[in-house]
Amino acid sequence: MIEVIGTNGTIENIERFIQQLLTFSIKENLVIQALDATVIYSKDHLISATNHAQRAFEQGTNATNSLALEILLYAAGERQIEKALKKIGIKKGKQQIVFVLTDPLNKKRNRKVDETIIKKLLKTFTLTIDENAIHGDRTTLERFGITDQELSIIPECNYGDIILEKVAMVDVIK
Repeated sequence: MIEVIGTNGTIENIERFIQQLLTFSIKENLVIQALDATVIYSKDHLISATNHAQRAFEQGTNATNSLALEILLYAAGERQIEKALKKIGIKKGKQQIVFVLTDPLNKKRNRKVDETIIKKLLKTFTLTIDENAIHGDRTTLERFGITDQELSIIPECNYGDIILEKVAMVDVIK
C-alpha cells in the first residue's frame, strides 16, 4: 500500500512538524514522509522511490535505519540525507507538501489508507488537499537538478522517465 497526497499549508516550526509527524505515523502504524512538492514530478516518482526503498530494506542494502528516510533518499535521487533534505525537504512557511504514506515494508499490498486517517493528517497539520501539488513540469525537473543538456535530448512526453531513472540510480551511487 502506497498513498501519495498533495497538500497546501504553512509550517511554522520544522522540528515540531517532524516530531508530530513521527508521533502520528507511530500512532497510525504507518510510514509517512513529507516532501517539498515543487521538486516532485508525479505520483509515479514517489511510488517508484517507495518501492525502491522497501526493496533496499528487504535486500539489506538500505543506507538508513528508517524506511521514511530511505524513501527521502530515493525520492531525491541522493545517497546522503543532508543533500536529500536540502533538495526536497519541507521548508518553513507556506508551501505545497506531498506526503507518502505506506505501511511498514508494504506488508498489506491491497490495502488503501483509510480516508479518516487522511482527514486526521490534514487536521493535525492544518493542511488542505491540493492535487495540483503533484504535477511536475520542466521547472520541477530543473529544481530537481536535471540539466538543460539532459532535458534537450529527451522529448517532453518522456520527462517523467528521467525522474524514474534518477530514483533507480540511487542503487548504484556509493
